[in-house]
Amino acid sequence: MDTINRESYGAAADKLAAFAASADVQRIGAVGEEILAVAGLLGRERPLRRALADPGRAGEDHAALLRSVLEGKVSDEALDILATLVTGRWSGPGALLDGVELLGVTTLLSGVDRAGELGDVEDELFRFGQVVSGDSRLAAALADASSPLEARVQLVKDLLGGKAKPATARLAELAVTGFGGRGFESSLTRLVELAAKQRDHSVAYVTTAAPLTEADEQRLAGRLAELYGREVSLKIDVDPRIIGGMRVKVGSDLYDGTVSRRLAEAKTALAN
Repeated sequence: MDTINRESYGAAADKLAAFAASADVQRIGAVGEEILAVAGLLGRERPLRRALADPGRAGEDHAALLRSVLEGKVSDEALDILATLVTGRWSGPGALLDGVELLGVTTLLSGVDRAGELGDVEDELFRFGQVVSGDSRLAAALADASSPLEARVQLVKDLLGGKAKPATARLAELAVTGFGGRGFESSLTRLVELAAKQRDHSVAYVTTAAPLTEADEQRLAGRLAELYGREVSLKIDVDPRIIGGMRVKVGSDLYDGTVSRRLAEAKTALAN
């Protein structure tokens, strides 16, 4: 998010935080679904999306237009949060749509946080991603844009129904729809990171040749927390192909101490 979009989103996020601080879990979830429904509307209605992001109109005009469209169709809480969002300046219609989608997801995560389930949902989303990436046929089915969206959403429901928390299934459904314009795998990764961010955690993707002991995990998490100045949520993938060592990715930072990397480097050096 660039500076203009970040400032506009921040005002709406503050409005959301004030609402979520006093609302119950069910109410927060309902408002989140309303905001996501509005994101769906904006995705379908390009003229409305353009009008709400038009830099030639005042922010108050954007809010008035939004209210004229949504009055009586969504709750007052959702409408107030969204009106704050469109009052700000946006770099374009696509950025505004991304902002509404992100606001909807953040609202859902706020409700999950209030329910004390955020860590579980974060882990379940990551594990679901691992299951999908480990099954080429399933990965292809969920990523196939030529397949009806309803069928792909139903597939997620069938896979997770009764096996994961409802919030996990709902967020996985959003990943299928292409959250933020991303593909399924990238959407799921982004949702895992947003769940961690809601807990004020960073995410470390760790690849090892063999499972880590609990003590090893605690030591690694502690070292990363010292390095990044915040708690770190480990997402561990066991891959014997790296032979030994460990690969750790946090944001754009990559620490690769795997045996497979060292062997590749040695092979390149010998070839030269």
